[in-house]
Amino acid sequence: MKVAVIGGGAAGFFAALSAKKHSPQAEVVIFEKSNKLLAKVKISGGGRCNVTHACFKASMLSKFYPRGAKQLKKSFALFNTNHTIAWFKERGVELKTEADNRMFPITDTSITIINCFLDEARRLGLKIEKETAVTKIVQVNNKINLTIDGFDYIYDKVIVATGGSPKLEGLNWLKSLGHTIVHPLPSLFTFNMPNEEIKTLQGLSVKNAIVRIQGTKLVHDGPLLITHWGMSGPAILKTSAWGARDLANLNYEFKVLINWVGISNEDEVRTLLNRHCYNYDKKKVENSNPFEIPSRLWKYLLEKSELEGGKMNCDLSKKEKNKLINTLLNDVFEVKGKTTFKEEFVTCGGVCLNDVDMKTMQSKVLSNLYFAGEVLNIDGVTGGFNFQAAWTTGYIAGQLKN
Repeated sequence: MKVAVIGGGAAGFFAALSAKKHSPQAEVVIFEKSNKLLAKVKISGGGRCNVTHACFKASMLSKFYPRGAKQLKKSFALFNTNHTIAWFKERGVELKTEADNRMFPITDTSITIINCFLDEARRLGLKIEKETAVTKIVQVNNKINLTIDGFDYIYDKVIVATGGSPKLEGLNWLKSLGHTIVHPLPSLFTFNMPNEEIKTLQGLSVKNAIVRIQGTKLVHDGPLLITHWGMSGPAILKTSAWGARDLANLNYEFKVLINWVGISNEDEVRTLLNRHCYNYDKKKVENSNPFEIPSRLWKYLLEKSELEGGKMNCDLSKKEKNKLINTLLNDVFEVKGKTTFKEEFVTCGGVCLNDVDMKTMQSKVLSNLYFAGEVLNIDGVTGGFNFQAAWTTGYIAGQLKN
């Protein structure tokens, strides 16, 4: 049996290794159009590779996917976080769980994961062809003809793991086979705020902010980072993932409301502030705060609330406190544009999941054709979920079941 895997990224490698495991006698080849293998694996998680997330129930795990949650439940029943951890452990790679439940190799370097894949590929006799582009797929007598660099080759099974495409045209070759393509859009991106002074506080972060998009139902919380172009961090990235289509429809121009203290109950915030002012009545307002807000950001928020930082806590009027509380809970910023990270680019959209059997990853349109990874209309929030989807779909596709 001859098996071709199109794409030398995370999903493609995992699918090829799975194919070789389940069909040891098969001839398995990976075709990668660039000269780089496992490019996203190398740079993800700041070069440490956020392999997966410590979430062990399929029903819970699926909730972290803005697109594909319902369908992935079936797939996670077959291969989930537990299986991922065991797979790497069997090959000598130990994973560790960090405070936010992201999981990394204990070596803290993505090279560990890349070497694991390359060593396994050598051990199993996988063939890898770099700088080799597949330009056409045609079914011929239940087999699949691939056009590669102008020549035709016949394969018994083909797994497509080409990753997300930023443009619809990049998926036309799959559309021409009869698959429905959901229009691709950026999913994980940061917010640009060219006209906002907050950028001068770049590098500062808060542990738990609540992010709301005005005029929508989008609300997400988590750490927030101020950058030289606007805002980033898990709270912003989660909002961008769940709001990918809504925000695209707004042409990435909208107002975002930031709750800096991560507490939505106004009375609770007022109680904390009053207690602080009482306990530290002779301290200047600018010198301390009852929330986990960095000093420079606190001074910025006081200024925005038109409060004198040099005032004593005991001298704050009720009106001044109300103004400050409103800034803390509903700080409004104008977003004009987005920034995506070229290498870590995540898209929503791709091959419609209605066209795929999620228990085998086989196309319902073309027999013996399988899909894995981001080429599908699946995307997760930040935290290791996109890699988990790659491992899950890749492993299942590699079983080559009909």
